[in-house]
Amino acid sequence: MFIQTEATPNPATLKFLPGKEVLAEGTADFRDAAAAAEASPLAGKLFSVPGVTGVFFGFDFVTVTKAEGHDWQHLKPAILGAIMEHFMSGAPVMAQGAVASEEAAERGEEFFDTADAEIVETIKELLDTRVRPAVAQDGGDITFRGYENGTVFLNMKGACAGCPSSTATLKHGIQNLLKHFVPEVEHVEQVA
Repeated sequence: MFIQTEATPNPATLKFLPGKEVLAEGTADFRDAAAAAEASPLAGKLFSVPGVTGVFFGFDFVTVTKAEGHDWQHLKPAILGAIMEHFMSGAPVMAQGAVASEEAAERGEEFFDTADAEIVETIKELLDTRVRPAVAQDGGDITFRGYENGTVFLNMKGACAGCPSSTATLKHGIQNLLKHFVPEVEHVEQVA
């Protein structure tokens, strides 16, 4: 098994491409070892590597975020080994039911006035077709959280979370795109 790696715009995050499907649908973002171990055998293994602070799964990639003071030169072999060992074992990436519960939690967090449903639908379509594919190339994801008084609230995950260029991505890239296609949009803000 050959696993490729790619740098991301976030120097604390590295993208690993195992050459296999990681998640068939959706994404999974883990920010602590306890939640990771419960929801995903692979994420649990990755968090056991000292210095790993975040794990994110996309369709065909895994992004790993490291703590400050740790060097990729030392972390990368251990992470590659954990990913390879996991895929060779045939174990599932996610524990049964874990992805569905995360997606349900995400849907439950959305907020917007029902009068704005058409605007929200357009915003979501733009995010799904124009923003998310580009962000996935960098090892992350952006999801819709809400819309209120002209402000769109988004959640950044994976390599996007904590990325030095995330503010520029939000303000200049996504905000300008949404304002162009949806005149009602005035601002874009990041939420956790």
